[in-house]
Amino acid sequence: MDPIIIIIGVVLLIAIGVLFVGLTNRSTGPDLVERRLGRREKEVKEQGEKGIAEIGVSAAVNRAVAGRGFADNLAIQIAQADLKWTVGEFLVFSLLIAFVLGLVFYFINRYIFIPVGVIIGFFGPRIYLGLRKSSRLKAFDNQLGDALNLIVNSLRAGYSTTQALEVISKEMPVPISEEFGRVVLEQQLGVSFDVTMANLLRRMPSPDMDLVITAMSVQREVGGNLAEVLDAISFTIRERVRIKGEIKTLTAQGRITGLLITGLPFILAVLIYLINPKFMSGMFEDPCGWVMLGVALFLLFIGYFTVSKITDIEV
Repeated sequence: MDPIIIIIGVVLLIAIGVLFVGLTNRSTGPDLVERRLGRREKEVKEQGEKGIAEIGVSAAVNRAVAGRGFADNLAIQIAQADLKWTVGEFLVFSLLIAFVLGLVFYFINRYIFIPVGVIIGFFGPRIYLGLRKSSRLKAFDNQLGDALNLIVNSLRAGYSTTQALEVISKEMPVPISEEFGRVVLEQQLGVSFDVTMANLLRRMPSPDMDLVITAMSVQREVGGNLAEVLDAISFTIRERVRIKGEIKTLTAQGRITGLLITGLPFILAVLIYLINPKFMSGMFEDPCGWVMLGVALFLLFIGYFTVSKITDIEV
């Protein structure tokens, strides 16, 4: 393959990477803070639809998808992942990566790998979004027990519920400090307690957080000792986190084995193609080869799914 084409492809990928870093790390301005707060219930779904740098293609895409169900769901996922993106920027970025990777794979082996490049490019950002969202939610769950402990101590010291939440926003690490900071700021802007907690649960769909919110809502309605209730919930959450950590350690070998077994055929296919392209190309030129590839992918999926279910132990 022409080295110039390789250089062009690398430069395009680097440019996309720089754009990705810039969109991810851009500073949070007042408009973005106001948007993240949600503007009560309805506009929480519109987070990310009106960005700071909303110009050109991304603005047109935002207007085209505004109000559509998939755009609302994507906006919520972007907010849950805490990305400073708009829906339009995310979609344009996904299409751009799909186009560049499809072009690069086209020059590698014409039409054979174009669908592979397009699929990787388009679904790659969605996978990244899901991983970032899961990682942030997991960190939130791990910090929730300590946060409840801090709330309990603050309540016993005479603080109000809002003041206790403000202590969390100042003393705890991210992401839980950011989320409770938004709750406090919403309440300072006049949003009701129930709505702010519903917004928090929408951003952080955690079963443990749902239990905490239910306990706090019941206490506000019928009264009672909130500190004792939250103390019991905090102990349960901390024990659950501890047990999950032990289970994760015990099942680490099985999870890694599943990943290696699933990824090894793809790695070998790439290596064989780089060593002997003609040998590997025969797999794509014969209809029987496509059938074999389909069966192999199906069996790989079944194997990975089976290993994942075995190692996924609910607590």
